[in-house]
Amino acid sequence: MDTQRLIAFIVFSFSLLLLWEAWQDYNRPKPLPTAAQTAPADQTADSRHDLPRPGEGLKAATAVPESVKPSQGPRAVVRTDVIDAVIDAHGGDVRSLILTAYRDNVDQDKPFQLFEEKSGRNYLAQSGLIGQGLPNHKTVYALEAGEYVLKPGQDTLRVAMKSVSDGVEVTKTYVFRRGSYVVEVLHTVRNGGTAPVEGYPYYQFVRHGQAPEGESAFVYTFTGPAVYTEAGKFQKVSFEDIAKGKQEHVREAQDGWIAMVQHHFVAAWLAPDAAGDFKREFRTDSLGDGEYRASLITPPVQVAPGEEKTVTMRLYAGPQELEKLKALAPGLQYVVDYGWLTVLAYPLFLLLNWLENLVGNWGVAIILLTVIIKLVFYPLSAASYKSMAQMRKLAPRLQTLKERYGDDRQKLHEAMMKIYQEEKINPLGGCLPILVQIPVFIALYWVLLGAVELRQAPFALWITDLSAPDPYYILPLIMAATMFIQMKLSPTPPDPIQAKVMMIMPIVFSVFFFFFPAGLVLYWLVNNVLSILQQWRINHVIERAGHGKAGK
Repeated sequence: MDTQRLIAFIVFSFSLLLLWEAWQDYNRPKPLPTAAQTAPADQTADSRHDLPRPGEGLKAATAVPESVKPSQGPRAVVRTDVIDAVIDAHGGDVRSLILTAYRDNVDQDKPFQLFEEKSGRNYLAQSGLIGQGLPNHKTVYALEAGEYVLKPGQDTLRVAMKSVSDGVEVTKTYVFRRGSYVVEVLHTVRNGGTAPVEGYPYYQFVRHGQAPEGESAFVYTFTGPAVYTEAGKFQKVSFEDIAKGKQEHVREAQDGWIAMVQHHFVAAWLAPDAAGDFKREFRTDSLGDGEYRASLITPPVQVAPGEEKTVTMRLYAGPQELEKLKALAPGLQYVVDYGWLTVLAYPLFLLLNWLENLVGNWGVAIILLTVIIKLVFYPLSAASYKSMAQMRKLAPRLQTLKERYGDDRQKLHEAMMKIYQEEKINPLGGCLPILVQIPVFIALYWVLLGAVELRQAPFALWITDLSAPDPYYILPLIMAATMFIQMKLSPTPPDPIQAKVMMIMPIVFSVFFFFFPAGLVLYWLVNNVLSILQQWRINHVIERAGHGKAGK
């Protein structure tokens, strides 16, 4: 295999890597009906969200009939400086949550909505207590409906609701803070009865199984639940596995959190450190009609007569900002998916973020990062391009040999090796430098794909969103032109068919890049331009030095 073939193979393999996950997701078999989806129709509709009692274990069967729209009650509309939320008295659910600092994937005139109550696309945050007479997400709380606004100079906003049963009063309170995507959820149990009360707090997300609207089908990103514990570490759980009952994740642990992950954003229930020997339970299951649930059941709260206790849980619902997630909970930073090259991707992100802070533009930061990477690998790239330049100089002689020996490949190979020895050229001399750089390129691909900081970040002129494809396809077309120039600077393959394939590669790959985020295309374009300059310079030096003997 000569250098030209190796380059073609690497480029083609890398493109297959980028497209494989999207192809897998697009062609994945649709979930088959589960026992939950085929439950008898005469069961009550609200039982679709029942949780097993503690002690029954997570394998306990739960009757889940057909999906229905959650019931509605009085509502509190909450407005802070970063969040607009809707809380329903029926269950105290968070039925809507809008991140006002971010724009919608499809309509950028609208703010981005994470939680939503919509036919076929429900995404809710629910919580409650498991125990006799205690309120759960089907309980109708006493809530003062209306608008709750975080006023100037105010740092905290509270929304409280109450439920009273058999002398036991439970107050559920949401605490919002200025500038924060973390919402505290408090359950205060006041036992005014004569018997002890025991309740197991639980917290869950109910979400449809579809990818976010507006996501490119050519760039696959994970959407679904995730569980983190010290024992099991970070575990993603696909909706397809849940539907088939094949989900694999830690079921019980004394630590950890549960989340619902999607591209650039995450919602997570972050439990405080547990005391004693009680374990928390993690559960993922299907609710039917394309809806899924990810639940966390925490150790019990025990309240004696005349006593009052409060259980606190944090709900994070916001962007996947790496450093902020890292500070919130152990392992939460892993929701920013850098694939299997995190060890390389994370330092690259830190450098890219530093450059953006320096220049104030993510597009310029990508260009500077590309230049830095190119400089780091300059010696390796130079060795590769030198080998290619020498091979390019020898191309006429190699073509003469091919015409002389025809189909006698053994003699052709022997003659070519003799020329390589005479000219002191290693035809594979440029292979290792290229292979060394491939992991770095792939890691940077995942950085540019996963960084929420690049979402809807403008660059210049018509590029107003580096996370979206170029609307006019100008960058992919320019990149195709640079690939064509690279091919012209490279040695021409002796095989006419291979030569034609190499010439149409820029067209093929430009079509792929039509659907890639503009930030990724910008990186490849700048890398190609720098490669062309480096390769042209080395070709010029080699030709001036007189390497190769064209007439022999």
